[in-house]
Amino acid sequence: MSDSIVIIPTYNEKENIQWIIRKVFSFEKDFHILIVDDGSPDGTAQIVKKLQEEFQEKLHMIERSGKLGLGTAYITGFHWCIEKKYNFIFEMDADFSHPPQDLLNLYDACKKKGADVAVGSRYINGISVVNWPLGRILMSYYASMYVRTILGMKVKDTTAGFVCYKREVLENIGIDNIKMKGYGFQIEMKYRSWKLGYKIKEVPIIFTDRTEGSSKMSGGIFSEAFWGVLKLRFNAGKIKKGK
Repeated sequence: MSDSIVIIPTYNEKENIQWIIRKVFSFEKDFHILIVDDGSPDGTAQIVKKLQEEFQEKLHMIERSGKLGLGTAYITGFHWCIEKKYNFIFEMDADFSHPPQDLLNLYDACKKKGADVAVGSRYINGISVVNWPLGRILMSYYASMYVRTILGMKVKDTTAGFVCYKREVLENIGIDNIKMKGYGFQIEMKYRSWKLGYKIKEVPIIFTDRTEGSSKMSGGIFSEAFWGVLKLRFNAGKIKKGK
């Protein structure tokens, strides 16, 4: 039984899913994987099912009936992983924008260096992003600056989706009360962790935009995050362990 599991939400990732799974399983460190697939019409789930024959007891999948959102996919995955008693629970995209080899650095940050939450950060050492247009880089960078200004949270990459959580954190931050569902979900998760005194450590990564498949980004995601941050600040006093 591994102490670590990587949650990978998917929607139409047939070009990437086999290769990301094989890459994670290629490391000497034993990681398990949980795919949370939102009814991908392109056959992503069927590819995973075939791979489950090869990677029995290491590759797991939850199939949902439709495109229900990034945040709810992770919350569903978190509950499953907590129930199975994994100690280190990771978030990672399927499209190789998050370098799989850096799972090892996130693990070390939590296992050996005292972090409760390890964030694969694009901005801890300047700006480390490849293949994004300048406008999107600036939007993401200044979005994190906006979050830090409003919330006072000393995290450079607040919207990062490449993260390792100790199980204790997920058990105590009230994941069922997370309001934001898109990329604002990532902000809210980190903010709740920080407000409850958990140690967050940023680990530098080089983020490379997907080369296969299509992006799930939309203007509505940024709108939700903008207004959601203000609501978080207003309701900060209501964040308690387990709530």
